[in-house]
Amino acid sequence: MKDTRIDRRLFLRGIGGVTAGAAAATALSACGTGTSRSATGVGKGGKTVVVRDSGGSYGAALQKAIYTPFTQETGISVKVLNLDNAPLLAQIKQGRPQCDLINDAMVSHTKYAKQDALEALDLDRLKSVKSAKIPENQITEHAIGHSFYGQCIAYRTDAFGGKKPESWADFFDTKAFQGGRAMCSPDGDLPELEFALLADGVPMDKLYPLDIDRAFKALTRLRGDIKKFWDSGPLPGVLLSRQEVTMSTVWDGRIADLQKQGVPVERQLNGMRRQFSGYAIAKGAAHVDNAYKLMDFALRAESQAALAKAFPSNPSSPLAYAKLTEDERNALAGAPKYYDEGFDTDIDWWLKNEAAVTKRWLEWARG
Repeated sequence: MKDTRIDRRLFLRGIGGVTAGAAAATALSACGTGTSRSATGVGKGGKTVVVRDSGGSYGAALQKAIYTPFTQETGISVKVLNLDNAPLLAQIKQGRPQCDLINDAMVSHTKYAKQDALEALDLDRLKSVKSAKIPENQITEHAIGHSFYGQCIAYRTDAFGGKKPESWADFFDTKAFQGGRAMCSPDGDLPELEFALLADGVPMDKLYPLDIDRAFKALTRLRGDIKKFWDSGPLPGVLLSRQEVTMSTVWDGRIADLQKQGVPVERQLNGMRRQFSGYAIAKGAAHVDNAYKLMDFALRAESQAALAKAFPSNPSSPLAYAKLTEDERNALAGAPKYYDEGFDTDIDWWLKNEAAVTKRWLEWARG
């Protein structure tokens, strides 16, 4: 599975490359851009909308839960484009975006908006924002959050004599919970400073602005027990399966796959870091009306619930969870019973500080 998280990470680390990306976009426009596929049905009157998503198993779930039902209801054919941020941004800057609707991390949309690459949204054309009760903090001038992924603790249930880690303090306590640890590198996601601060006693509602010095001091106490820094979603599961570590940070959607494989692992959602994904419309999009229609359809509570049935996606709509069975609901990190255990990533703080934190993280990891 290709992950929008990786694209967002590259974007944060300084794609800048509108100049460099322009050459890529020119070349791509000559030979066909990225990988694309069409939803079932040609669409009435040749009506079309092009959406950028990340493909893989997530893309297949979107096709089943969103795109095909949308085409069946509206007659609008959905074409999917798998394209990284740099060439997409270059296309927009050149006034020739090959997609209309962009499905990506909200932090990437924030970056796009700062470069005037997105259409300002008319919320009157998005009835589902109100009907699905999308949280206000996921409604911006240029993008609407539709789901989130959580970064949390994964641990082997057979490693601690029946004890269960309950917090990040336990993750950092290798005496009470022995064994190696794995944490994320900046090539996989944002540096995990928040978890170090929670382990050091900072209350969850007092995390931001992050105390960088305190976070690295806490991380240094664990450094000798960190056996691996992971840079892709499957790697924590591999390390846990091989018993190379007893605990790892992980994207919450990966846990279910491990459990299906018979690996004795469980998640701990206390102190989970949430990062939202959302929809935005590319500036200069060729099919703006259809982009609004697809976004409105995808934001419906029933659409978000359908996607959650097909993929471990955590809906932004609180009403979507009521449309799932109890087992389906509680399998998701976004279930009401778990929600207050986590926190939302402060996008603005990370946009201002990610480059400096990454530089320091790399120096720390080498040391």
